[in-house]
Amino acid sequence: MYTDLTDKVVIITGAATGIGKAIAKRFASEGSKVVINYFKEEENPEGLVKEIEEAGGTASIIQGDVSKEEDVQGFVRFAHDTYGRLDIYVNNAGIENEVPSENLPIEDWQRVINTNLTGTFLGCREAAKYMLEHGIKGSIINVSSVHEIIPWPHFAHYAASKGGVKLLMESLALEFAPDGIRVNNIAPGAIDTPINAEKFSDPEKKKGVEKLIPLGYIGEPEQVASCAVFLASDQASYVTGTTLIADGGMTKYPGFQAGKG
Repeated sequence: MYTDLTDKVVIITGAATGIGKAIAKRFASEGSKVVINYFKEEENPEGLVKEIEEAGGTASIIQGDVSKEEDVQGFVRFAHDTYGRLDIYVNNAGIENEVPSENLPIEDWQRVINTNLTGTFLGCREAAKYMLEHGIKGSIINVSSVHEIIPWPHFAHYAASKGGVKLLMESLALEFAPDGIRVNNIAPGAIDTPINAEKFSDPEKKKGVEKLIPLGYIGEPEQVASCAVFLASDQASYVTGTTLIADGGMTKYPGFQAGKG
């Protein structure tokens, strides 16, 4: 338990499913007041709120598109109006799709960049603006990807967006450090989420992914959530401008694991 997170107010984007949902539940279990952003009605955020409240936590929901400036400003305003402050902002919302680069439509490129990179920038900007105005030494956490490091053919737009998030985070961490605002990334590897459900339901495809992971297994959203609460807590008070990689070793050249090369 991170007792210093009790009563802290946290916004988590894209929090109705997958990694975002696990992060929301974990912060709520630590006593934080959670604002759950969602995009699509079918994501059923009301069910998550009920689950959190039944476990003794506090949560509210707000719909919106992270790529729209007015929506992100609304998230921060909603947190302030509902709970009186904002301490932590988690940029989790993200999308991907597979397209060979020579056939990548500009619409697909723009949609991924708008959500993953522009949406993260807007969240960072609005959270930092609020924290500066209210004298809050807060924490901003971006859920990036191992593909801020690893190239990914057929996903050039996704990799470009996550590479951008890496340098965005490092630049903002340097800029806001004198004000006590910490900015960090989490880079998940292969995680068992709805976006990966179809791929991991195929035993051969799942086995192929597991071969890329030195620990030998697919991660769970709760393992990423553990990273988020750590980075937001006082236990990480001297950590800023870094990426915490949660990937089972995927970024450590697993092809060399047996001493080959």
